[in-house]
Amino acid sequence: MPFAEIIRLSPNCDPAPPHERLGVLFHHSVSSFADTIARMLDPASKVSYHVLIDGDGTRCTLVPDEHIAWHAGASQFLGRTRCNDFLLGLAFAGDIRVAPLTEAQLASALEWLTPRWMRHGWTAERMIDHRQVSPGRKDDLAPGEWLRLHAAIAAKFT
Repeated sequence: MPFAEIIRLSPNCDPAPPHERLGVLFHHSVSSFADTIARMLDPASKVSYHVLIDGDGTRCTLVPDEHIAWHAGASQFLGRTRCNDFLLGLAFAGDIRVAPLTEAQLASALEWLTPRWMRHGWTAERMIDHRQVSPGRKDDLAPGEWLRLHAAIAAKFT
C-alpha cells in the first residue's frame, strides 16, 4: 500500500532553468514534520526540499521535481558546484543523529525513488548525503544511517 502524500508548495525555489535531475541529495530536517513544513513555506527561510518524509512514511511534496529547490547551499558533487541545480532534495523529518531512520521512512524513500530511477537513468553513485557534498559545513546524514540508506537503495535498484 502506498504511503500517504500531501502537497504544500514552497515559495523557496526557482522554476527556471529546469532542474537537471541527475540524482538525489539526502538530508535530515532536525525539526518535526509539521515544523519543517512550516519553515519551508516561510519565504523568509529561503530553504526548501523537493520532498520531506515523516517517521510514519508520510511524504510532503514541497517543490515539483522540475523546479530547483533551495536545499544544498554551498556544495559540490560530480565535479560541479550548485548541487541545487542538478540533485533533487529529499529530507527525513527529525534529527537522524539522535534517532535512526524508521523502517517506514526507508520504505517511503524507496517508493518515492522508484518511478524516478528508471525515468532519469540513475545509479547508486548518483545518491549522496548533505555531509558529503558540504564537508565541514553539514553533518547530515549520520554516517551509519547513510550507509544503511545507501545499502537499501543499492539492494532495491541494482
